[in-house]
Amino acid sequence: MLSGIIRESSSKKVAKDLRRSGYVLANIYAKGMENVHCAFKANEFIKFVRNKPSLKFSVSVDGKVYEVIIQEYQKDPVRGDILHVDLRALVKGEVSHFMVPVKTSGTPIGLRNKGVLVFSKRRLKVECAPENLPDAFVLDVTPLNVGDNFLVRDVVAPAGVEICVDGRVAVVGVIKAK
Repeated sequence: MLSGIIRESSSKKVAKDLRRSGYVLANIYAKGMENVHCAFKANEFIKFVRNKPSLKFSVSVDGKVYEVIIQEYQKDPVRGDILHVDLRALVKGEVSHFMVPVKTSGTPIGLRNKGVLVFSKRRLKVECAPENLPDAFVLDVTPLNVGDNFLVRDVVAPAGVEICVDGRVAVVGVIKAK
């Protein structure tokens, strides 16, 4: 579990000092909950997020445990360091919108016929309760030939999960290489 510290002040000076000390600034928020201004050790946060087993994970701040997802993050445009992270706390039973990643499995037939696998949507917007939230949509792209694609309506959503994207939108496909 990732553990962090509470930020006492949200001033620029305190933020700069924390960043120089190797921290990533974060906010934890949810509907009906007071915002928690906190900070995590940058190296620990990056290692944890890269190796997290699912979309949702637990963090401990000031002795309290929150079940969260990463809502948004800000990077330094020059160095690429993470400056700030927004973590949304999950409230059981509250239906909300989430962005779920799309992953592929298999090798398309079209790759042997001079095709290239192209993602049109890397993430799909879904509406569900946190307990029904899938970690990812895994698509088997083995039968795709040049000119074929998977549409949103072809993606199978688990029970209690509604995909909020038009069914005619392509998710992944194979196009002819130039």
